[in-house]
Amino acid sequence: MSLKVTNARRKQRVRLALRRSAGGRPRLSVFRSSKHIYAQVIDDQKGETLASASSLEKTMRDAGKTGADIDAAKAVGKLLAERAAQKGVKEVVFDRGAYIYHGRVKALADAAREGGLSF
Repeated sequence: MSLKVTNARRKQRVRLALRRSAGGRPRLSVFRSSKHIYAQVIDDQKGETLASASSLEKTMRDAGKTGADIDAAKAVGKLLAERAAQKGVKEVVFDRGAYIYHGRVKALADAAREGGLSF
């Protein structure tokens, strides 16, 4: 089985579990590449993005943070938590996608928790 198929199956399995346990809460979705990390708080019932943050933003680049390290992931998590709080979002469901909860993904999640999101 190819890596692409394995990742797609894992992502599908994670999303199914999230749908069962979401209880109407928005979803914090994480996407990472080898150079950057992105996160969004999504309301699946309305189909809209409530808040987003990424290491591509000007504030992150000016601070010298790239998405290729844990420090940048922490900064993105804190920024996302601030933006979600401005929209009145306090509880979310964490969607790691096909990524293992380790390294940059874990750092982003921990920083979002420190910023005030609960999941």
